[in-house]
This record gives sequence, structure tokens and C-alpha cells, in this order.
Amino acid sequence: MNDSFITALNTQFATVNWIDVIADNMTNVYTPGFREKQVNFKTFLGGAIADDYDKKISQGKSTPGTSNENLFLEGKGFFLVKNAEGKSIYTRLGEFTFDGEGVYKDRNGNTVQGYILNDKGEIMQGTKSISADLYQQTALKGGSLDIPTTNIKMWIDPNNGKYLGKYDDYEIKGDGTIYGKADGGKRMVPLYRITTRNFHNSAGLYEFKSGQFIETEASGKPVIGCGEIRSGLLELSNADFKGNISYYQMAKLQMEVTNKLISTQKELLQEALRLVSGS
Repeated sequence: MNDSFITALNTQFATVNWIDVIADNMTNVYTPGFREKQVNFKTFLGGAIADDYDKKISQGKSTPGTSNENLFLEGKGFFLVKNAEGKSIYTRLGEFTFDGEGVYKDRNGNTVQGYILNDKGEIMQGTKSISADLYQQTALKGGSLDIPTTNIKMWIDPNNGKYLGKYDDYEIKGDGTIYGKADGGKRMVPLYRITTRNFHNSAGLYEFKSGQFIETEASGKPVIGCGEIRSGLLELSNADFKGNISYYQMAKLQMEVTNKLISTQKELLQEALRLVSGS
């Protein structure tokens, strides 16, 4: 059985840590892509575990982005981006833009992943195409298709100022398809489909950097995402301000009780020392 004084000190440390987490959540209520941290019960078992948090994966509200290049994923899932080493990273924050060479990237320089499409809007896997129906059915069943992804590139031809040398503009539809628009918008050609992924246990993902996750054994392998993509919007934090106010009140009460317990333990110890020295 743990010593009550040591338990009280550990609980005090854990409560301070809990208050720090709550403060971080409340500070980032309006931070795009922020995921609320949640201290779980294990934090207070047998001492203080400083970084034993759960992540709230649920969707945050949408907010206008800075351009139509920004994306909001409505529903479950994550955008897939890759870093310079080709490592797969998953994020809800669609703060994407095309760089000077026309490559679609996030604010950290990771490349947004997509599939190459044929003129029917079907995903190309080598020389073979995958029907939209098969893709949709697989997504709804929470399955995966082993399809290589590619960097999305919409370079502008310096000779005529057109995207890929052919298109006056582009448009991103709700299924994530990027269309090239020509002839004043009368002709629309499917070019890429933005890749989204989901996990059977999204809470098991590891957040190695704010808003950026990698798969773990606990999360399982990625499957096809099936959320709707909305252009020109970003996802705000999913932190619940009112909920965190309630947590703060609970943590404050817990701190007061713990401090009182520590104070009482000190008084008992001092009294015991006085009695020993007096005898």
C-alpha cells in the first residue's frame, strides 16, 4: 500500500499537469487543426504519469480558409501527406497551398497525396483503372485498396499561363477530385483525387507534432477515408471550451483537497517528531 503522503504529492503533481493540459486546450480553442488533449484515469493510478493523454479525434467546426486551396474534411478520416523521406503522415488540417512549382503542400512542406485519374474520373493503378463504384464501396465498408499515391502537381506553363499548359483554372469537388477547367469552364477534366485515410482506432495514432499523426500498432493499418471534402474551408480546434471550464473546476477542487491533505500530513509528521524529541 502506498504511503498516503507520497500519494498526495503524486496527486498534486498530476493535478498540476492536468491543469496545464486544460489551459493548453482552452488556449487553442480557435487554433485550426488542434486536437483536444484529455487526461485519463490512469494518470492518477499509482502516481503521476506526466504524458499519459488521450486525444479527442472528433471533428472540429469549419472556418473560412485563406484560399480555395485550403480543405476541410467533413466526417471521419485524415488527409495523407508525405515528408521529404516519403514517410506517411496523417492530418485533419487542410491548410494546403500550391508552391511556386505547382506542388500541393501543407504548411510544413509535406506533399499532399492523391491518385492520378483517367478522363472518366477513375483512379489509375498502373495501366488499369479502378471504378468509382468499387472505390466507394470499399470506403464505406472500411476497407483498403493497395493503390500507390502521388504528389499532386498543377504547374503553370510560363508560355501561356495555364495550369498544366491546358487549363484556365481548377476546381476541387466534394469527393476530392481536382478538375482542370477550360473553355471558360465549359470543359472540366478530372486530374487527381485527393487521398484520404481512416483508421479503425484513430485514437491509437501517435501525434509526433501538433496536428500531425503517424500510424501505430494500436491504430492499425489505414483504410480508405469516406468524408466529404470542402474547398476554401479549414477545420478549427475540436476543444470544448465549456467542457474544459468544468474540468478546470474539478481540477481546482482536487488541488485544494490534495493541498489540505499534504498540509495535514505535515502537521502530523511535525507532531510526531515533537513527541519523539520530547520523550
